[in-house]
Amino acid sequence: MRYTDELDALRAARDDLRRRIAERLALEAGAPCDGPSLEAWLTAADEAIEAWENEGEEAQDPRAFRPIGPLQDLLADHAALVERIADALDRRLS
Repeated sequence: MRYTDELDALRAARDDLRRRIAERLALEAGAPCDGPSLEAWLTAADEAIEAWENEGEEAQDPRAFRPIGPLQDLLADHAALVERIADALDRRLS
C-alpha cells in the first residue's frame, strides 16, 4: 500500500482553488486565462487572496446582509483550506 499524506490532498485542493480564482478573475475581466497570461492571472489571484486575508472577519462573514459572488465564494473556500492545512500542521507539531 502506498503512503499518502493528508496534507498532499489539502495542498492540491488549495492550488486548484488558486487556479480557479485566477480563472474567475480573468472571466470577470473578459480576458483569456491561458497561455502566457496565466502567470499574470495567478499573480492577480495571489493578490486577491492576500487582500481577502487582510480584510476583517466581518467582511468575510457569509451570514452578512450583502450577497457574495462566485469570486468571494472561492476566496472563502481558499481561506478555509489554508486554515485546515495550518491546523493539520499544528497537530503534527504538538
